[in-house]
Amino acid sequence: QVQLVETGGGVVQAGGSLRLSCAASRRTFSSYYNSYVMGWFRQAPGKEREFIGCINWRDARTNYADSVKGRFTISRDNAKNTVYLQMINLEPEDTAVYYCAAEIGSGFPITDARRYDVWGQGTQVTVSS
Repeated sequence: QVQLVETGGGVVQAGGSLRLSCAASRRTFSSYYNSYVMGWFRQAPGKEREFIGCINWRDARTNYADSVKGRFTISRDNAKNTVYLQMINLEPEDTAVYYCAAEIGSGFPITDARRYDVWGQGTQVTVSS
């Protein structure tokens, strides 16, 4: 079973940057038989969980929501079993709890939160104006 731990949240001024990390406990994500998709989501108070983007662990393909394209970048480090969410030009509307998630199976991209099997605990990002 994969376990995920997010770090890197905090308070930043509008226009600033943050990089979130999501460390996974399992050493190998990609194998001959299956592949993980790692997704990033966020949830603001009173709102539904929103898809931000995802990355295919095996080949590093990425997919992003329109709301973050050009500002957010997802990458992964195989050696560290970690996926990153680099955020630039942050806006107050980006304030939310950010979650990473893992989906084991086929298909890419995966934008539906219900498809994901494992979730991290979340990390708060607050963007002040």
